[in-house]
Amino acid sequence: MAKTLSKPTSIFFMLFTIFFFSTHVIADEAPVFSKNLPPSSLGLEQQKLSHLHFYFQEIVRGPKPTAVRVAQAATTNTSPTGFGAVVVIDDPLTLLPENTSKVVGQAQGTYTFASQSESALLMVMNFAFTEGEYNGSTLSLVGRNTVSSSVREMPIIGGSGVFRFARGYAQAKTYTYVICI
Repeated sequence: MAKTLSKPTSIFFMLFTIFFFSTHVIADEAPVFSKNLPPSSLGLEQQKLSHLHFYFQEIVRGPKPTAVRVAQAATTNTSPTGFGAVVVIDDPLTLLPENTSKVVGQAQGTYTFASQSESALLMVMNFAFTEGEYNGSTLSLVGRNTVSSSVREMPIIGGSGVFRFARGYAQAKTYTYVICI
């Protein structure tokens, strides 16, 4: 003969079953934190490749500087590399090397003198484009710029507008460096 469960055990089992199934139903209807999306719903059906070429016009002295030192460490002035200085920039991006050339955007952000042993900058900036098919779009760059190298490579970590989900790299080369006293 089969034994029947005691009344308290039966009640516990019945309540547990109801609780378990009601929790499962609630969990299925609760808002989700994230969900998978097909790449096509974000416009990522095919990768595009863009090769941009422009000139970065930076002015550090004079009546209208485009790069301004906003902070420094107590030891920055005695450091051979300027270690600890923080500079904010709003540099024009031009089509040609001359600073009178057509402006196609702005390089906006900061750079920090981040090395005690060589001239190396931590660059954090957006290239905000103002002309043509890229008008209103940005590219975001974060990386190390070793100033004394002939070619410096820094990662592009994202973008907006036509550059949404951008990835890649930027190469910087010094075209000319003019010191005005």
